[in-house]
Amino acid sequence: MGDELRSLVGSRRREVGLSYQSLAAACQESGGAAAVSSGWLHRLETGAPINAPSTDALDTLAAALRLEPARLREAAAAQFFGVRVDWEASGEAADLLRMVGALPEPQQTALIELVRVMAKDC
Repeated sequence: MGDELRSLVGSRRREVGLSYQSLAAACQESGGAAAVSSGWLHRLETGAPINAPSTDALDTLAAALRLEPARLREAAAAQFFGVRVDWEASGEAADLLRMVGALPEPQQTALIELVRVMAKDC
């Protein structure tokens, strides 16, 4: 199976500048229902064998990483169970729509035109 959760958690953890220990502490501080340990995080990111996280653990981790829970759930489903969500229904697509919606009108128009040009090549 893939490494979708591993990649997402690792890249976001580094992006926000957290160590394994500080991320585990942030999970605890977020008041989530499930504990996320620094050891589990380390095993996840290094590719060591681990059990699939619970939904509560994913939600706790999402809060600490300031990510949409759906993104972590989709990544975990892909990595641990081989389940892939259609891009149109994914949290990633919703994030993209939110970002485009926040752009000024001229940039939205330019981006939409770029996508139309690129889609013609497919």
